[in-house]
Amino acid sequence: MLSTPPADGSDVENEKREFEESGFAETEGVNAETDDENTSIDTEKRIPPLRIVLVEPLYQGNVGSVCRVMKNFGFSELFLVNPCPLEGEARAMSAHAVDVLQNAVICSTIEEAVAGCDVVIGTTGVRALKGCDHVRTPALFPNVLREKMEEFHPDTKFALLFGREDKGFSNEELEFCSMIATIPASHIYPIMNLSHAVGIMVYELSGYSLTGQYKTTAFEDFNALCNHFENVLEDMDFDPFKKEKMALMMKRILARASLTPCEAKTLRGIFRNIQYFAGKAKGEDVSKFKSDIKNQFEGGAFEEEFNLDFVDKMDK
Repeated sequence: MLSTPPADGSDVENEKREFEESGFAETEGVNAETDDENTSIDTEKRIPPLRIVLVEPLYQGNVGSVCRVMKNFGFSELFLVNPCPLEGEARAMSAHAVDVLQNAVICSTIEEAVAGCDVVIGTTGVRALKGCDHVRTPALFPNVLREKMEEFHPDTKFALLFGREDKGFSNEELEFCSMIATIPASHIYPIMNLSHAVGIMVYELSGYSLTGQYKTTAFEDFNALCNHFENVLEDMDFDPFKKEKMALMMKRILARASLTPCEAKTLRGIFRNIQYFAGKAKGEDVSKFKSDIKNQFEGGAFEEEFNLDFVDKMDK
């Protein structure tokens, strides 16, 4: 958590006084403290489990502004990766969202910041120059991202990542993400101010409802599945110059499919089956793959759901 900001909050106090004198404070109080319990409950339900992650923000004014616009649209979970010092300016710019700033979680890595999330969405203002650039394609517009997210199970936890003000994300960081989103700004000047970009995204995503029937596989298990597919390509002696691009393309496809844990396990069973026959064709010891596949499908609901004939036929 952030440490308590300095005691000198004159800028914040001045803004608070101006806000109260403007006449909007009374209106805001009526909206915020409604006696209608059903309205309060419905509003809370419309706020989905979304974590905003700012990666190495450079300017504390931007961080404060992000806090403010997050609270404008009902979001409060903010994680900061190696942020700039957060002092009086950040407090002043956050205005009445200083609680979002104070409760922000400071992390040292992106991996730490997205821990516990199921789907990690990276944002970029740099458009792909060709369709096969899977680092940045497909980059979903905010409204399309919302539609895709609504297909996930209500328990799905999302992390929405925003890069550095000066250089955004590296290719490696974008490859780490499940999906990619972009704002369709003018090609004349597509790179937006950080807080403006966050504002557009949270506006579009506020009030969305997750309606998927089946729980989504966790991000850690999803990554294990994607890494397994890359191992399959290696065992198949896939063209090394195309392997990384193929693996990333598959990651983007699988992410949009909102796989259930059962589906992910099924795919890994199929991958092991491919590895078994690939190794067998090359005269390698493939006993480990046979053992892994049988263990994969043993017991519980998993055994009831799937026909295991293809595993039993492996010796033939």
